[in-house]
Amino acid sequence: MTQDSERCPWCGTDPLYVHYHDTVWGRPEYDDQALFEKLCLDGQQAGLSWITILRKQQGYRDAYAGFDPEAIARFTEQDEARLMQNPEIIRNRLKVRSVVTNARSFLKLQERGIEFSTFLWQFVDGKPIQNHWQRFEEVPAITKESETMSKALKKAGFTFVGPTIVYAFMQATGMVNDHLVHCPAHHECFTLSQ
Repeated sequence: MTQDSERCPWCGTDPLYVHYHDTVWGRPEYDDQALFEKLCLDGQQAGLSWITILRKQQGYRDAYAGFDPEAIARFTEQDEARLMQNPEIIRNRLKVRSVVTNARSFLKLQERGIEFSTFLWQFVDGKPIQNHWQRFEEVPAITKESETMSKALKKAGFTFVGPTIVYAFMQATGMVNDHLVHCPAHHECFTLSQ
């Protein structure tokens, strides 16, 4: 896509991180299950770097039934105990339980006739916010939109959805385009959102 010097600096040169930057981060995502997976994974990142979770993404998919909310919602305490022994995921009891809790909350929204994608995208009026940052230091960690979405997710029963986690989720799923203006992905994500 581009030379490393032109990319957003946060992805460095790790091939996995570069691929994530070039093909996933900032691209608008509307699929309910993909959004559910990403929200859960961003919650797993709390206190860690994203690359740690990215390296374990397949392990998470294997451990959590491909992030199928209906399957995860049926997990028992024995399933949670089994997950606590799984080295392919972060073995933190609260984080393990949060994915199950979030699956159940996802299904409760569906039972109320609310699509997850519609629920989430309402906080940006259904289309990506286009930012025009020159330097990485300008990019905020929290916005009014992430605070509002965080409160709504918590009210709906989701966990590990604080405003900082939610803003990282919004960036990753293209609800905001926070690629720096000199990064070729900035223009690509802008074009995808049109």
